[in-house]
Amino acid sequence: MRPSAADNHGIPIGNLTSQLFANIYMNELDQFVKHKLKIKYYIRYADDFIVLSDNKDYLEQTLGDIRSFLGESLKLNLHPNKISIGKVSHGIDFLGYVVLPHHRQLRTKTKHRIFKKLKQKVAKHKAGQIDEDKLKQTLNSFLGVLSHANSYKLKQELLNQYWFWMKE
Repeated sequence: MRPSAADNHGIPIGNLTSQLFANIYMNELDQFVKHKLKIKYYIRYADDFIVLSDNKDYLEQTLGDIRSFLGESLKLNLHPNKISIGKVSHGIDFLGYVVLPHHRQLRTKTKHRIFKKLKQKVAKHKAGQIDEDKLKQTLNSFLGVLSHANSYKLKQELLNQYWFWMKE
């Protein structure tokens, strides 16, 4: 579930204070979920959160309670296209990964975005728009993202593609 500002205003994602402000503002939701709803399995990062339960009716009731709280207390709405109730065994799409019971894999969309952005950075480097250190920072950042998933083959594929683009 992801809340979105009702008036489409907010802090840019890349702003250094965004995470701090999100944590301060969303602390109200955390307190509501923990102390009022007494939800046992709740995880939040910035404005993304998940609630786990083996009871679908409970999840639907909880969704309504959270939707009401967000609207009334924080003036936020849940994004209708980013709410899902499903089985953990099918995977949980969270923070760019698909979390499964025994492993994590990178979301396909995230994988495509990484390859596209790295190719663009290589092109900028070849055009003299960014230096080698900046390019390597980008590569290392993407490798860091991959390190949180079961992605050995994907890491090798990314490195091979990087060297191919560098030699073109």
